[in-house]
Amino acid sequence: MTSTKGKRKIKTAPKPNGVLLPYQAAWLADKSVVKVVEKSRRVGLSWAEAADAVLMAAAADGMDYWYIGYNQEMAREFVLDAAEWAKAYHLAASEVGEIVYDDESKAILAYRLTFASGYRVTALSSRPTNLRGKQGVACIDEAAFHDDLDGLLKAAMALLMWGGKVRVISTHNGDANPFHQLIQDIRAGKTSYSLHRITLDDALAQGLYRRICLKLGRQYSPKAEAEWRASLVADYRDNADEELFCIPAQGSGRWLTRAIIEARMKPGPVLRLTYPVGYELLPEAQRAQETHNWLATHLDPVLMALDGDLPSHFGMDVGREHDLSVIVPCQVNRMLVRRVPFVLEMRRVPFAQQRQVLFHLAERLPRFSGGAVDAGGLGAQLAEETASRFGGGLIHRVKLSEAWYRDHMPPLRAAFEDASLELPKDADLLADLMSLRVVKGIPKPPDRPGKGMDGQQRHADGAVAVVMSYFASLQNPVAYDWTPVASADDDDRRGWYPGGRNNWRTGGNRW
Repeated sequence: MTSTKGKRKIKTAPKPNGVLLPYQAAWLADKSVVKVVEKSRRVGLSWAEAADAVLMAAAADGMDYWYIGYNQEMAREFVLDAAEWAKAYHLAASEVGEIVYDDESKAILAYRLTFASGYRVTALSSRPTNLRGKQGVACIDEAAFHDDLDGLLKAAMALLMWGGKVRVISTHNGDANPFHQLIQDIRAGKTSYSLHRITLDDALAQGLYRRICLKLGRQYSPKAEAEWRASLVADYRDNADEELFCIPAQGSGRWLTRAIIEARMKPGPVLRLTYPVGYELLPEAQRAQETHNWLATHLDPVLMALDGDLPSHFGMDVGREHDLSVIVPCQVNRMLVRRVPFVLEMRRVPFAQQRQVLFHLAERLPRFSGGAVDAGGLGAQLAEETASRFGGGLIHRVKLSEAWYRDHMPPLRAAFEDASLELPKDADLLADLMSLRVVKGIPKPPDRPGKGMDGQQRHADGAVAVVMSYFASLQNPVAYDWTPVASADDDDRRGWYPGGRNNWRTGGNRW
């Protein structure tokens, strides 16, 4: 993720092409019934939205447009912007007028622009009652700063019944704000709303500072842009992350509580394979045989107990010297609950044997439908080899980052809340999940590792593997059939599930 307060490597911003910058054009081009944007301050999105409001209201088959700002000045500015767009489009419209609404016996000043089509652009106060009985498009601007956003959203959504649309635009105002919760729900897949994200750096990369220079008559240069950005960040000080980079302000805290985690835990095995320091120096044949024996004794019995009719997935976090490597398989049942039947942990296991364990497991998962492997740092080679073995359509090579956690942790949180996830009951797995911290609005592993029940280091390894497994289960699988070619190292697979899922004896795989 781009550092928000430090120096940014400046690339020469493209020259603006047309009136709208790319992110403004992308917002207007999105015709979703409900669309939401989290944004930096002063990137011109409300100004662009005014252009869309004019086009809707001016069309013969258009509709009324209702703008909700959180103060009177915002309302007035929006309607004035709409009037300027109407002039630019050469559309017949009245002068901006002031009207008075009787809102629960209280006179409320509003602003209106009426078009020849008969439709209007009206800027109202933020009281939810003002949207009752209305039809058309509702835009809630700086939504996070409204006193009753939940009530506003409830009133606005009623417009959808008659073919209306809803737009929600805002900078963040804390992680406890309903706007932040709305963003999390969209990322978690709880709604089908469209989501946009525009940070200051996104806007600069798409020409914002060039546009500012053009408007103010300044000479553009990358150096001037870098200095302008640094000055802006300095002006916002501790609020820069929230105001400019779409990171809601909050104190770092636990992402999941003990109660919600334990509520999703059921009895189930956690298999632990540990080798002594220096084990990687033993002969390869000896290591392979000892690992084979461990797999036959500990892993094969739990694999045989899996439901052969359910699709299976896995996620793997890769470690070696200090951190664990953890594999978390899951099966999706008919109620769409992701059940983790067991967890497999490896400590100080050589990379060759990690590959041996992973391939052994993946080849025997019933109806194997996809996996995700940590492809950053130590895991890069194993992720590549696994994708080569099983196909790039099945294996997702994940490079963990703040952006990845931001996008893929919310669905896991929703699974905990909706009781659509089951995990083995284990103290170390519980501690891994409880160690996840929300830092600058993003849930992720803590900076410092902790210790497990055995006194050895853990760094939320099980939690990372869980979210990767859940991520893999949400991807669309690529179904295909295959016939293995016999080789000397395939002896351990022969006869596996002779009448069922992955039939190695007959050389077929039933999907």
